[in-house]
Amino acid sequence: MIPKDILKEVIVLQRASLLRLESGVLREKEIQIYDSFALLLTGIRRCGKSTFLHQLLKKQKHWYYLNLEDPRLDGFALSDFMRVESIMKEEYGEGGIYFFDEIQAVEKWEKFIRYLIDKKEKIVITGSNASLLSRELGTKLTGRHVSYELFPFSFREFLLMKKEKASLQEFDIYFQKGGFPEFLKKDDPGLLHELLSDVVMKDIAVRFGIKNTSFLTKITIYLVSHVGKEFSYNSLKQMFEIKSVQSVIDYVNYLENTYLIFLVQKFDYSYKKQQVAAKKVYSIDNGFSYVNSSSFSKDKGRMLENMVFLALRKKSKDIFYFQEKGECDFLVKDREKIVQALQVCFDFNEENQERELRGLLCALQEFHLSEGLILTYSQEDNFILEGKKIVLKPVWKWLLE
Repeated sequence: MIPKDILKEVIVLQRASLLRLESGVLREKEIQIYDSFALLLTGIRRCGKSTFLHQLLKKQKHWYYLNLEDPRLDGFALSDFMRVESIMKEEYGEGGIYFFDEIQAVEKWEKFIRYLIDKKEKIVITGSNASLLSRELGTKLTGRHVSYELFPFSFREFLLMKKEKASLQEFDIYFQKGGFPEFLKKDDPGLLHELLSDVVMKDIAVRFGIKNTSFLTKITIYLVSHVGKEFSYNSLKQMFEIKSVQSVIDYVNYLENTYLIFLVQKFDYSYKKQQVAAKKVYSIDNGFSYVNSSSFSKDKGRMLENMVFLALRKKSKDIFYFQEKGECDFLVKDREKIVQALQVCFDFNEENQERELRGLLCALQEFHLSEGLILTYSQEDNFILEGKKIVLKPVWKWLLE
């Protein structure tokens, strides 16, 4: 239990600090806040959740705010929430919207949120671990929450921040540096080194009691360095000489739940076969992988593929790769139907065009699609092949559609 005078001081100082923040770049995502529901905003550390929260609360007349990762709140317990509620109302009056930042830092937080929901309050909460938040919301707040994901800046948001017009030259900068707001402003690689350390140590090792963090760090760096590549849990087990394959599965799941990596499964009509097939891995951000890996920057094709994946993932979680007679980089599923097939090719040329077209045409025929998309760095064209329309488009233009 934290003394009331300390709680009050933290609440007052955090509010003052938040009001001094710049509004930042307005994000493309628009959300509504409803009473009797908790609005959950998740995303990796430092992707701009707090700034987005600031933008949301600036639109409100009355609001309360608390960041639960404040070191002055070390030892904060479930019972402290009731005293926080009392202090907030004493200081700022009744009828405010509650904003809680990084709420997963407090055990059993969902019980207090349920209490507020039952009082028909409006609540916005953020967190950096999708799995923890979803599990706790699912048990206590079933049907009483709305979830949104926030990612590092899109290309459009990057241009807004820089106040520049879209061009291949600007895209080339974004292509290498990615979209973490603070890194883009300060251009300090140490910020992204520190981010990797914070996620691995604070969000995973400490929370899940992992003592040998060496394996976890090695696996993390390997995966963010090998975007677009297939892997299996057994191959990682053998590569890093880890005794248990279950430990590898756990590590990879932790990394995925903190938004550091994403896994893409091979499409198969059989769910069982889909689960056992090799997976492909993608990274949260090109700049993050560029800074934390020596090999990532050498393969611009995979960098482009990672960027395309992220744009697709912001709109859908049902993304697969296709591998039969040919290979297609991405399939997008809507409900029970594959609705789009995309190939990513940095430079579409005589050496690779047969392979790229074969894979795309196989996917188009398999799923009865009339049009396929090949995303390139700068090339643009369209033609008909075997009765299918093939569109070549530069990624930077596609990102702005």
